[in-house]
Amino acid sequence: MLISPLLTVHETAEQLKVKESTIRAWIRQEKLRAIKFGREWRIAMRDLERFINDNANLDDPDAPHADHD
Repeated sequence: MLISPLLTVHETAEQLKVKESTIRAWIRQEKLRAIKFGREWRIAMRDLERFINDNANLDDPDAPHADHD
């Protein structure tokens, strides 16, 4: 039984609003963890979530914030 669902490269690209070639490049560069079944890659939802969190531009709580009028 799978702990989290597996997404295709196409589904992952749709989720992130990027090209499929970008997803494949991230897989080749080992930035995004994936599993190969035959000729197709699958990405676990938990690995996609980890990738997003690892690449998030988080606010530094000690950084000064610009005031907006």
